[in-house]
Amino acid sequence: MSDMTVAAGRRSRWGLFIAPVLLLILAAAWSGFWFYAASQAEVAADAWRAQEAKAGRIYDCAKRSIAGFPFRFEVQCSGASVALVSQNASKTPFTAKLDNILVVAQVYDPKLVIAEFSAPATLTDGVTQTSFVVNWSKGRSSVVGLPAVPERASIVFDDPSLNRLDGSVQVPLARAKQVELHGRLADGSTSTHPVIETVLHVAQGSIQGVHPLLAEPFEADTRAKITGLSDLTPKPWPQRFREIQAAGGHIEIVQSRIQQGEMIAVAAGTLGLSANGRLDGELQMTVTGLERVIPALGIEKMLEDGVPQATLDRVAPGVKSQDLNNLFGALDRAVPGLGKVIKQNANAGVAAGINSIGTESTLEGRKARSFPLKFVDGAVLLGPVKVGQIPPLY
Repeated sequence: MSDMTVAAGRRSRWGLFIAPVLLLILAAAWSGFWFYAASQAEVAADAWRAQEAKAGRIYDCAKRSIAGFPFRFEVQCSGASVALVSQNASKTPFTAKLDNILVVAQVYDPKLVIAEFSAPATLTDGVTQTSFVVNWSKGRSSVVGLPAVPERASIVFDDPSLNRLDGSVQVPLARAKQVELHGRLADGSTSTHPVIETVLHVAQGSIQGVHPLLAEPFEADTRAKITGLSDLTPKPWPQRFREIQAAGGHIEIVQSRIQQGEMIAVAAGTLGLSANGRLDGELQMTVTGLERVIPALGIEKMLEDGVPQATLDRVAPGVKSQDLNNLFGALDRAVPGLGKVIKQNANAGVAAGINSIGTESTLEGRKARSFPLKFVDGAVLLGPVKVGQIPPLY
């Protein structure tokens, strides 16, 4: 065998080892990159927690781990908790605890972060010491644009429920088939003057313990636009609301639609904040199916049983419940049966009042009424009648 033949054989054998060696080097380099990136993710998470803590939001994990090698990062947070701390109060106003949070990001697309939440969650009002339990069958969220300013975010819960804890008993408060909240930066907005567009969808929602009408399932869709923000850095909500008010910002209800059986209500308008931190603005509402809703309010029965003082304070401030009952008694004495007739026609009177406030309209091919719903320094007015009072936001 010639020397040239031996040399060629050696080169061919070396060629067999080149590919595995290169693959081993690449694998080692990729492993080093992944573990370095994982450590940086932990550093970034700690920095984010510290930043949130300055804004009064304390996030913690009883146990945290990172997995997902080789192509993604999975951050597991067991025994997760969130506490909202007020700088001007000795008590923690709000705490939330849940079993587990899983956060996932792909190595090739780290700006997209997906999270899954494990139920249940326990919420506690630190001021009243009232506790609530939130359950869901599936909870997830996604954020695009991290670690810079998020471009859009979504959170979705399937079969969510909210119960109040009364000792060991859970009292139902609210239910839904699905709740979705989506937000994104509006086109043309900047980091110094961001404009946020949001969409809220509630499927088969219901509220228990307030009024039988609210316990019936409803569908709700709302699109809104928020202006007046100076940035998107984490801040306490009172500070954020003050900034919006000082900048003349507002919440524009672009479109809102609620349907419950045959009743459909749509609304649009703009809401701002007064100097006192209360809602100011007006929504133009169009409602169909009022002839079903008004009798369901049970105003006649409420008058028959006696009007609660709290209700009178909202509707007719200064009028006492006992004075109203004395009035019906006096009417019956003057003209027997007159007080009863007035009570029995209470619903018709309310319907006539709404008809006098609003105008005839059509909604999705049905007869409807359109009327303004005004907010004046927190007071909610249906025409000239005060129907509620919203507390200040700061």
